[in-house]
Amino acid sequence: MSKKSLIEEFDVKPATLKVEDIDDYDIFSDKNLLDHLRSTIIQNLIDENIPEDKLLDQYINDEIDKAISNYNLDYLQRNYIFNLIQNEINGYGPITDLLNDDRITEIMVNGPDQIYVEVDGKVVREDSVSFINEKHIIRTIQRIVQPLGRTIDVANPMVDARLRDGSRLNAIIPPLSLRGPVLTIRKFAKDLESIDDLLLKGALTNDMAIFLECCVKAKLNILISGGTGTGKTTLLNILSGFIGKDERIITIEDAAELRLKQSHVISLETRANNYEGEGEVTIRDLVRNSLRMRPDRIIVGEVRGKEAFDMMQAMNTGHEGSITTLHANGCVDALNRLETMILMNEMAIPVSAVRGYIENAIDIIIQIDRLGDGRRKITSISEVDGMSDGNIVTKEIFGYHQNGIAEDGSVLGDFVKERSVPSVYEKIKRRGFDDVDSLFKRKRSSIEDF
Repeated sequence: MSKKSLIEEFDVKPATLKVEDIDDYDIFSDKNLLDHLRSTIIQNLIDENIPEDKLLDQYINDEIDKAISNYNLDYLQRNYIFNLIQNEINGYGPITDLLNDDRITEIMVNGPDQIYVEVDGKVVREDSVSFINEKHIIRTIQRIVQPLGRTIDVANPMVDARLRDGSRLNAIIPPLSLRGPVLTIRKFAKDLESIDDLLLKGALTNDMAIFLECCVKAKLNILISGGTGTGKTTLLNILSGFIGKDERIITIEDAAELRLKQSHVISLETRANNYEGEGEVTIRDLVRNSLRMRPDRIIVGEVRGKEAFDMMQAMNTGHEGSITTLHANGCVDALNRLETMILMNEMAIPVSAVRGYIENAIDIIIQIDRLGDGRRKITSISEVDGMSDGNIVTKEIFGYHQNGIAEDGSVLGDFVKERSVPSVYEKIKRRGFDDVDSLFKRKRSSIEDF
């Protein structure tokens, strides 16, 4: 980092507080003073003005005591300053505490004083945290991504990265962002690591959990569909836990988030262009390469383009039990999007052939949604059940039917199970999984039967 004054870099104005006004002074009310103290100490660190006989923490403590000696501050206020400085040096700046808060699932920085967080599925403004200015946001982003082998600057104004805990970071700065730097961090869901966690949150029923476990173990090809922030990757991670320990699994992602517990896992991650505009490695490149790596399962974090064709090709050529996700609002919409992605390859393939290709590749489509009250639920599990008049036929096996809204704003609804026995039932049975026997001997039922 340049040895340019941080006060100059951040445009911090010196505090105007007079000594005689300090007795009843609340340090939390003067942002300029806090920023001045923080910047002064960090500038000395950058200039290496630290005595050789002092440890970093000791130096910070001494400097804080010196800087606030004339201020009437209690222990909590002094500790707050210490944490601010520590977060600038070793952490993620002002958002460090937000990242450490397990209740928060997403952090959105729209500007120095415009920070939003998602808690329990609801997005709220976080007024207790702020950056000094836009330069401070950019410097924080740079410090986060540089150890991860990524960079962000005017020449590379957009970055995707994965933090050490599995959280996903996206940042975009001017000239691409017209309102200044924007930072979004989707935190890794530590409390959702197994199907039991989803059951406890009411995201599905026990029968649905048993069915999905059988689908994965019987090597059905599964497509997980949903909107942004609905939990597609979390569900993919959980379903991957049902894959056998003796299978060779290859995962392919833009920013690696999956945390499979099996021992035989090969994780592949895309690469962006370098400074010369070369060296890009796409999802499609990795899917094609994975076919030469003798995979038992191929798991693609998300298909969003031409790689959909290669994924369908893998599913159609003996790589059963593959799982992927895509953005869509429903099962039919998911298949339509898949069709569009394949047609993006501009190959001379008629639409009817593309649909037949998809119909042969996909067995199960899982739709996961975030409801109006913020809760996430699996709202549909459908099977691909052949073709009719040139269109792919889907049949819902399990669903969630919304009935209304309670006085407290929570969504009311029931899980239902369709009356007919699904076509995939026989495929699951042939592969030796009998747990599905008890699931389809009843007529259509409501939540009470689960």
